[in-house]
Amino acid sequence: MKVDTSNPLWRFRGVTSAAMMFFAYLYLPIVVLIALSFNENRLATIWTGFTTDWYLVALGNDDMLRAAGNSLIIAVSATVIATLAATLAALGMSSGNRFRGEAGVAAMLALPLLVPEIVTAVATLLFFVALGVKLGLLSVIVAHTVFCIPFAYLPIRARLEGMDPSLTEAAHDLYANEWKAFRRVTLPLLWPGIMSGAMLSFIISLDDFVISYFVGGAGATTLPIYIFGMIRMGITPEVNAVSALMLLVSILFVSVSFLIDRIRY
Repeated sequence: MKVDTSNPLWRFRGVTSAAMMFFAYLYLPIVVLIALSFNENRLATIWTGFTTDWYLVALGNDDMLRAAGNSLIIAVSATVIATLAATLAALGMSSGNRFRGEAGVAAMLALPLLVPEIVTAVATLLFFVALGVKLGLLSVIVAHTVFCIPFAYLPIRARLEGMDPSLTEAAHDLYANEWKAFRRVTLPLLWPGIMSGAMLSFIISLDDFVISYFVGGAGATTLPIYIFGMIRMGITPEVNAVSALMLLVSILFVSVSFLIDRIRY
């Protein structure tokens, strides 16, 4: 691994070794999981040969497909609502719309990123119970929407803050009203941030386990919860195959979100 010697941090003895051990600790188990998903033996820890049959078994599992369908319904619904709310919030808190208490509102928007997810899950469950809300797909969608808003808000706000306000002013000088200036100038420049935030929200919702486990009722089993149930009965190559597929989807969406967010004007 090539080390940037211009960075003063690398001058300390052991930093490079510690960094390599850190990344190995993070990513080697994932590499092992993917490798074992191709294991012919049903005992995941004993390698006997290469096969892709476990992926076919996983994709032919009706219960797993039903859980995946629930995850997609929840993720798409939460993404659409959260992205819309985040876009409106970013526009309302843009540099041209300063108001008293803005710092407090910004802190509230970022709070779900700081609060431990288990705390959010328990508080949301207690809130639903106090209101008498029946736990199911709808309760999970509501909880995921609130949890995903900060993930959609931050890329949109960053994109909005980087825009040149003179472009909108020029549109007004050319007799464009507020709506036309937004539709013809602001929105085309803002869409990479909106798409980036939407993709982040989608993958956060799709991969979420803790909140889904607490606020999901009967018939609201998501794919992460289903995988957790499979693990409790023993780790098999089928579990590894499902996990590898989820990892692939996550990497794809995060990569596309990163590339879209780098699109310049």
